[in-house]
Amino acid sequence: MSNILVLYFSCSGVSENKANQIASILDCPCKEIKPKTPYSDTDLDWMDKHSRSTVEMNDEDARPQIESIDEDFSKYEYVFIGFPIWWGVEPRAVDTFLDTYDLTGKKIIIFATSGGSPIGYAVKHIKKLYPNLNIINSYLANFKIDKDEITSLLK
Repeated sequence: MSNILVLYFSCSGVSENKANQIASILDCPCKEIKPKTPYSDTDLDWMDKHSRSTVEMNDEDARPQIESIDEDFSKYEYVFIGFPIWWGVEPRAVDTFLDTYDLTGKKIIIFATSGGSPIGYAVKHIKKLYPNLNIINSYLANFKIDKDEITSLLK
């Protein structure tokens, strides 16, 4: 479908895999929200209060730099945005993306992967930070991606 774009942030490949599955089902482009400095295993050690991810997630205003995304967002009606849930919410790199790119007028579908957190709080958090986003649906993509479920998110 030419009016749909899938965007994702992923460090371990889990969210990337789900994003690629969704893009394949919808026959649409898939683009990565890529940090300028990749996260190492040490950076992702959530048990270490001094790790990069922990420091970022403890600072609501943290905005790690991301690579530029070469895409004309104006041609899309629907934009899927996916990520792993960190500390109950979206990673700060996703906030950097949302601060940087104008998605005004787009129908946004949030999808996430999680080791145990539900998606609801992450969606509420994004709505609080970005009240002008038109979030029409959300999807916890922890299990097999179902074609009917994905296509129903567009309605």
